[in-house]
Amino acid sequence: MDDDFKPVRRRLLKALGITLPVSTAVFADAQHPPTTRPSPGQSAASTPGSDAAEHVSLFFNVDERAAVDAIVARLIPADELGPGAKEAGVTTFLDRQLAGTFGQGANFYRHGPFQQGTPEQGYQLALTPAECYRLGLAGLDRVCASRYGGRRFAQLDVATQDAMLREAEAGKLDLGAVPSAVFFQALLDGAIEGFFSDPVYGGNRNMVGWKLVGFPGAMASFANDIERHNVPYTRPPVPIATAHGHAMPPPQSQVQAQPVAFVALAGNAVCRSQPAANGGGE
Repeated sequence: MDDDFKPVRRRLLKALGITLPVSTAVFADAQHPPTTRPSPGQSAASTPGSDAAEHVSLFFNVDERAAVDAIVARLIPADELGPGAKEAGVTTFLDRQLAGTFGQGANFYRHGPFQQGTPEQGYQLALTPAECYRLGLAGLDRVCASRYGGRRFAQLDVATQDAMLREAEAGKLDLGAVPSAVFFQALLDGAIEGFFSDPVYGGNRNMVGWKLVGFPGAMASFANDIERHNVPYTRPPVPIATAHGHAMPPPQSQVQAQPVAFVALAGNAVCRSQPAANGGGE
């Protein structure tokens, strides 16, 4: 981010080519919503997948969720191009990830020695992602409270929130066990992942991230369209939950042609014409 800390979508999209590889290497471990118990003070959802379930925390407590909502709202804010990370459910995405195997660092190598490392080496802390987030959020609220009369991060005005995030990004905040620059990068990576992930993981609600960049979604195959050039793709994105098949209309030549079936005989594919609707033969 620049010195003025004016996060906008256009700058986000320009940065994706740099940010996403780091995010994938370090914090990408997508999983289905876990069954971990909610943090103290949270209630269980009555129906998984319902609107109520979307807002019930599996990991974050009330204060943590409020802080993350406020943070992602500044990292990817709503603007004239559409909803931001908060509206897209990024906090729910992060909550589910941190409550499961990703939060536990199940696929991380977590034996010492632990050293500073280089930016190219990625995440080097002894903490699990869940510990990193929990300690970092507590440290952020602690610093805010000491500076601003007991107010937490979520209670600050947006200009002050931006200033705090700018300090965190520069590594200038004392968050205790978590270096503030590492914490900030984890938040930024998580916000981007949640904004562009499949909605089944809790973020990218209504596929706002995919619509923003024109991503078609979870298409099973584009084999039928390899040789089709200059054909506008006008269909809406397809999420995993509703992906049933090919979304593009077939070329007119295929519509008029007689359908063909492939029958496996002794391991060989034999092509034959499909029987006609009136019972005619091959």
